[in-house]
Amino acid sequence: MAFGGDRRRLTLAVAGLVTVAVVAVGAVAVARTVYDDRAPAAAPTDVATSPTASPSPVPSTPPPGADITGPLNLLLVGIDTRVSVPDWQPNADAVLMLHVPAGLSRGYLFSLPRDLLVDIPAFPAADYRGGRTKLTHAMSNGSRVPDRPDRPDPAQGYELLRRTVSEFTGLRIDAGAVLTFGGFDKLVDSLGGVDIHVDQRVVSRHRQPDGKHRKPGPGVGGYVGPRMVYEPGDQHLNGWQALDYARQRYLPGGDYTRQRHHQQLVRALIGRILADDLARQPQRVKQVVAALGDAMVYVGGRRIVEFAYALSTLSPDTLTLVGLPGTSVGRGGRYRGEELTPVGRRFLTALREGRVDAYLAEHPTLTVPG
Repeated sequence: MAFGGDRRRLTLAVAGLVTVAVVAVGAVAVARTVYDDRAPAAAPTDVATSPTASPSPVPSTPPPGADITGPLNLLLVGIDTRVSVPDWQPNADAVLMLHVPAGLSRGYLFSLPRDLLVDIPAFPAADYRGGRTKLTHAMSNGSRVPDRPDRPDPAQGYELLRRTVSEFTGLRIDAGAVLTFGGFDKLVDSLGGVDIHVDQRVVSRHRQPDGKHRKPGPGVGGYVGPRMVYEPGDQHLNGWQALDYARQRYLPGGDYTRQRHHQQLVRALIGRILADDLARQPQRVKQVVAALGDAMVYVGGRRIVEFAYALSTLSPDTLTLVGLPGTSVGRGGRYRGEELTPVGRRFLTALREGRVDAYLAEHPTLTVPG
């Protein structure tokens, strides 16, 4: 089943790939991984006894994914699920795309604003008629199951989000992943935390310095109590800290700042996985798989192990973070959402036409520092 709800459990050989794919959200397939489960080639037999004879050539079977040459587009989604709220539908709080050009030697990671105004197509599976609204609503509207309203389906929601993003960007999406906030916490902790450069002072609206959630109230942002603060500089963050830092959007730059922090965190995760050589440590990989559990949904037309092999040469140094500029859209003084500026929209055109490097050279401010 290509898209629309095909849920695959993570396997040992590809967990390193998946952990990066799912950032918070986030994020699919940028970690260097080794496909170690393929069967070894058979030993040569019937070698001639002549001293000048050479062993007969041994036929080898290409590993799964060796035929994938690109380009590839992977959609990475972080969702906000509030299981304590009746009939709550998951929202797409982070929408990231990884574009890997033909040759698979480099990648470009960019975010789309959750409030981006888009045309969402009709989706009969969820009894949704379609409309022009915020991108985040594609996930929530698509997740509804008509005969099971209290049990939304994130994989089904991903399908509507995938269609919406594909139509907006003009890019075919080959695979993707959905990760809940709780899953992201577990992912980072299973890796022993991440090292990230905090680029500006961030004061949390949601957490106290001890990690406890701030209580609802009339205080700043509807919460009361002491606030966790992330000071500029190199920081080592555990699971709840990484998630808390990345989800703050009431900052100078608003949601665009949060998108930048999402991307930086993806790169930090990749660096952690490579530094630990995670894919070569079966016990560590098992721990990651166990930690994620049902918090992760992979959706793709091909097996995730195939993408893992195809993208095994990517590294943090070959991953370019791109920030797409946008602006608020309103009518009658009322905020309706966001739209990309002409520079942001033309980046998508350059991506489709295979001239992204030249475009980024012309617009260097689009490149986000790591």
